[in-house]
Amino acid sequence: MFNSFFTSIISNGEFTGATLLIATAVALICGLIIAASYIMKNKCSQSYALTLVLLPAIVELVIILVNGNIGAGVAVAGAFSLVRFRSVAGKGQEITSIFLAMAVGLATGMGYVGVALGFTILISVIAYILNMLHFGQDNDSVRALHITVPENLDYEGRFEDLFTKYLKSFEYKSVKTTNMGSLYKISIDVILKEGISTKEFLDELRTRNGNLDISLQRPAESADAL
Repeated sequence: MFNSFFTSIISNGEFTGATLLIATAVALICGLIIAASYIMKNKCSQSYALTLVLLPAIVELVIILVNGNIGAGVAVAGAFSLVRFRSVAGKGQEITSIFLAMAVGLATGMGYVGVALGFTILISVIAYILNMLHFGQDNDSVRALHITVPENLDYEGRFEDLFTKYLKSFEYKSVKTTNMGSLYKISIDVILKEGISTKEFLDELRTRNGNLDISLQRPAESADAL
């Protein structure tokens, strides 16, 4: 029984209407599982979701049709390679989902419907669990603090006592001039202490920087492209 799970329903490259329907149905089911697991924890467009659903079935049909035909296989590989040059680079999880959908299409196209379905469920569950655990995610409590100071103000060591009072930790990231060199803009990654008043913190900073601009916000998300 267990070995039948790894047995192909297509033998010697020949398929029937029944095997084609089974392979297509499994490919569509796998596509739905892949799309659903991606949508649960990620934002995506309707177009991308539909692509994840339909791509396994499309690849499955292509593999079934070229099975055993080397010339057709080479032609299809060349046609697929053109797709890369007509699309922009995506985020890591987007590319992973596309590769998973193509792998499932290859498996169902070769008749290994059990392997395709089992692998889809396994990878989707693992991806969902890792997303739930926020695996590899940056510390969500980090904030980006931007302080503007006049050029004649010696900012080094001027704010450290306030940082010790209100922050768990801080790290200077950059200093740059602005307004034709008359101002400095200091960027600092900070982690606030629990229970502190953000307003009091910013008010005390304003008394030190001449009441110039101060902002406290989440840091910009880093690029996720591979």
